[in-house]
Amino acid sequence: MSTEQTRVAIITGGSRGIGREAAQRLAAQGFPVVINYAGNDAEATAAVEAITSAGGRVIAHRADVSEPEAVAGLFDVAEQEYGGVDVVVHSAGVLNALKPIADTDFDEFDRVHRVNVRGTFAVAQQAARRVRDGGAIITFSTSVLGLSLPGYGVYAATKGAVEAITMILARELRGRDVTVNTVAPGPTATELFFDGKDEQTVARMAAQPPLERLGRPDDIAEAVAFLAGPARWVNGQTLRVNGGIA
Repeated sequence: MSTEQTRVAIITGGSRGIGREAAQRLAAQGFPVVINYAGNDAEATAAVEAITSAGGRVIAHRADVSEPEAVAGLFDVAEQEYGGVDVVVHSAGVLNALKPIADTDFDEFDRVHRVNVRGTFAVAQQAARRVRDGGAIITFSTSVLGLSLPGYGVYAATKGAVEAITMILARELRGRDVTVNTVAPGPTATELFFDGKDEQTVARMAAQPPLERLGRPDDIAEAVAFLAGPARWVNGQTLRVNGGIA
């Protein structure tokens, strides 16, 4: 890849939370970014306005990541608008209602797997085909996977699949100078994290890390920016960004 070539990033789930923070961070570093979002037009518009007002280049594109044709269209838009794709940050995902495995409904199981596993596979497939040499692919797992917390059976299972897909893709892209890694956040102060949790649960989880606080979206975006840019010798790894929980 030419050193003069502007590096372009796609961020799925980029309208809110960690994805939005990552989009803002990369845009501030000079990446033209394409924000993918599932359906909240207002949040996508707000994300675009925030980046644009800070001097960044950004467009938003609505697409269901679990639909391969929609994901291909997302990459088409990035190529048409900015000339190519160098970095893919796949942060889109959903969390199930926290229940024991014995009480989990299979409709819920299928819904979460469709977005988190099928969606990751669809994005990984397009990224493998279309990210330019010298690029980076970053997926998202969770530190819950290593903690084996009760109630997270469905979600953790999907993220185990994400890690497997990511590690295999890193090896399949041998010779391309494309890094492939996954970021596994710990408890992070986002809308997704707070949903359905009472104050006692939040306080207990915030006290778990030795740093004794929840992560912030900018903590995770910092790791994303590292993997997207200078970390050319980090490949096929899971980076657990969790304040030292495990």
